This record gives sequence, structure tokens and C-alpha cells, in this order.
Amino acid sequence: MPKATQQQIDQLLTEIAKKHLSLETLEARNSDSLDFHDVAVWSLKEALQEAYEAGFNAKR
Repeated sequence: MPKATQQQIDQLLTEIAKKHLSLETLEARNSDSLDFHDVAVWSLKEALQEAYEAGFNAKR
């Protein structure tokens, strides 16, 4: 099974961040108001859970 490219990983993580954390991008924009966010712990947990499951399923 081929290994995911960094671009594919970044795209997946960005999709998860958009879905659970309401973030437009994971790219640094060198602005505190754009790079630092208040996030609910339950949203963070959901995002981490989805990322974990994606990694787990990729190993199968």
C-alpha cells in the first residue's frame, strides 16, 4: 500500500480542522488574530479522534 504524501496529509488535516474547529487554514499567516484561536475542548477532542481514526484506518 503506497504511503500518503505530505500534501495529502496536509489536505486531510485541513479538512478536519475546517470541519471540527472552524479554521480556514492550518497555514501560519503571521498575525495573532489569524493564527491563534479559542477552541472548545469537545471540538478539539472530535478533531483529534477523527485524525487518529484516519491514521489507524490508513494502516489497514
